[in-house]
Amino acid sequence: MFVRYPKVVIPFFLFLSLLGGIIAVNRLEFEFDFEQFFPAGDEDLAFFLEFRERFEPDDNFLLVGLPRTEGVFDQDFLQRVLDFSLAARRISFDVNPKGVIEPFVYYKKTDPTASDSTAYIDPILSAQSLLQVEYPVRNPFTGFTTIPALHLEEPERYARDSSRILNDERLVDNLIDEDAQTLVVVLKTVEDINQEVASKLIRTLKQLLEEHEFQEYHLLGRSYFQNEIVQLQIWEFIMATLVSIVLVFLTMLFLFRRLWGIAIALTSILVGLLVFVGFLGTFGRTLDSLALLYPIIMIIVATSDVVHVMSKYTDELERGLDRFAAIKITVKEIGLSIFLTSTTTAIGFLSLVSSRLIPIQQFGINAALGVMIAYVCVILFTSTCLALFKREKIIRPLDRPSRWISTMQWVQRITIQHEKPILVGFVVLVSVCVWGISKVTTNTQFIKILPKNQPVTNDFLFFEDNFSGFRPFEIAVSAQGEYTLDDYEVLSAIDQIERYFKQYEAVKSMTSITTVYKSLNQAYRQNRASAYQFPSDKATFNKYQKQARRLGNDQTGILVSRDKKHARISAKVLDVGADRIKEIRAASEQWIADNIDPNLIRTRFTGTGIIIDKNSDYIRDSLLQGLLFAIGVISLIVALIYKNARMLLIALIPNVLPLMIAGAILGFIGTPLEAGVAIVFAIIFGIAVDDTIHLLSKFKLTKDRGYSTEEAIGITLVETGKAISLTTIVLFFGFLSLLLSVNPPAITIGTLISSTLISALVCDLLIIPILLRRLL
Repeated sequence: MFVRYPKVVIPFFLFLSLLGGIIAVNRLEFEFDFEQFFPAGDEDLAFFLEFRERFEPDDNFLLVGLPRTEGVFDQDFLQRVLDFSLAARRISFDVNPKGVIEPFVYYKKTDPTASDSTAYIDPILSAQSLLQVEYPVRNPFTGFTTIPALHLEEPERYARDSSRILNDERLVDNLIDEDAQTLVVVLKTVEDINQEVASKLIRTLKQLLEEHEFQEYHLLGRSYFQNEIVQLQIWEFIMATLVSIVLVFLTMLFLFRRLWGIAIALTSILVGLLVFVGFLGTFGRTLDSLALLYPIIMIIVATSDVVHVMSKYTDELERGLDRFAAIKITVKEIGLSIFLTSTTTAIGFLSLVSSRLIPIQQFGINAALGVMIAYVCVILFTSTCLALFKREKIIRPLDRPSRWISTMQWVQRITIQHEKPILVGFVVLVSVCVWGISKVTTNTQFIKILPKNQPVTNDFLFFEDNFSGFRPFEIAVSAQGEYTLDDYEVLSAIDQIERYFKQYEAVKSMTSITTVYKSLNQAYRQNRASAYQFPSDKATFNKYQKQARRLGNDQTGILVSRDKKHARISAKVLDVGADRIKEIRAASEQWIADNIDPNLIRTRFTGTGIIIDKNSDYIRDSLLQGLLFAIGVISLIVALIYKNARMLLIALIPNVLPLMIAGAILGFIGTPLEAGVAIVFAIIFGIAVDDTIHLLSKFKLTKDRGYSTEEAIGITLVETGKAISLTTIVLFFGFLSLLLSVNPPAITIGTLISSTLISALVCDLLIIPILLRRLL
């Protein structure tokens, strides 16, 4: 047996763990990308990708908010804003010799003072602020010319300029807030900006802001989210690992009270964790927002396995067996039991593969593999280490060894004397859970998934409260038949749609190709704010169209496709929730159907916001499919092992309630079902069924030895009831550590799993004995 070769097994696993740690440090990368959560194979996603091929992306922007409580119309402040925007546009990074940034170089240039091979990336394509806005002005002698919206060098004109600016819907909520206390610099970034470039860009921008003496500033945009969220992910990954290890140490100290017992347990857990992260690094896995759960899952699952193995081993030593005989029985009985529980836990995670969201699929696969790695490490490494020590070096006998026995015997009496109240309580709890589940919503909001009390969240709220928010709102327009985007009838229909959306306070900063004609109409009327309207007749439109061509105002690729058959209406929508946005979409689609001639144009909502909203629907559907799959596979395993349909029923009934309790908690506390929270159900089912299998495996072994049903129940509760109670305590505190996170989904996950694992233990101890008596 392998335990007889400790000089081979122990160094081998220590080497693997060391190698895994080195690989993880050098190759593991963190990333955050909204597009990861786009549902694969969705028709709306396919349309959006086609839409993005025609036009620019809707998320390649970075907003820099610069507040001044005394008012922004101050010459020194305005000059610093202008200087900053010009400096930001000149930001350029050199590509290192290994070409790490090479795939993301969109604009290369050669430094005249360097070799011809020196490459650069310009992450900022353009920078715009109020200081760079100009109005077209009609001159009867020279045609059109332009004047600045704000005359920076003439403070005496600020009062008049500010009046015109604050009445201009193109500028308010975009470049200036309605109270004139904040200016925004809009930076257009390269597409698909990667993590390395995003981090360097944000650091450089912060340095520029400090150089230009801005004491307060706020950032919003894809690259900012990438940088801040990844930094938090790294910090929380480290903290989750450290907190979990501390909790496990305290638990082991309470359980074993011997240095060698604690050392063996902790070393086994760390070996499994390092081998796991080494695997992730070896196969090029990246860590996203769900990676926070990896160390917790690995540590607590490995701890559970270790507790079962060490508990059984010490029990066998107490019966008088020698070390090798004790470890042999332990591996045979507990090894098979934790193999089954590890398999069922892995299947629970693998049920996430049914999701159409790639990060959830990858999380399920990685977590399932991690569970099996933990199993192999515990069986081989832990068992080999244990065989080297006598019982008294592993665990200190308690002063009252009968405490667990008396507690489990009391549980057995309760299930006999109060069978009907227990069953009635079970039915009542199920009814309450059904009520709670009916309240579950998919009304997701960005603010509910952003980290609490962090700069990135505060900045998000700043732009929500003072500007147009973050969420893009896109409408794709297609001209029908012979019509094109040069036709008055088509643009008039687009203008009607824009005017319709003005009734919704949540929809802001709407723009389209009609903006060009509204601006010209305003210019012909002394730039009066009330004149910012689409021309009311075709003759005027034709005149403006000729003028627009002479001015070279080309919106091709931005608002209009090259073939003049497709256009976009772009806007921002506040973070009012997915349900409210769906209502707006449904009402507007009906209005368009009733008021816009389909022979002129066809419209379709698209954009990153719409695609992310669809995730909620997919999460709900794939969650149900995944759970049914997991239940089906686990049922098949149980049926093959026990070869008894009644045992299958006994195994499933107490594990449905924890799932229902988790759903009910979501409904009662009003937390929407989103990607991060959805994985809770796979974790709960996979882990909760473990205790059931441990109990039923021990019951079957005891029954096969000739004991009666009641005697077998008593022995099972005394021996296995203790182990599952201890492991549940470890799991409870392990997942409870997530409450220290600043990430709301992580806090929800910790709350749900911790509370439902306790309920799963109670169900196992109270419901399973009753079912065993009634059904066997």
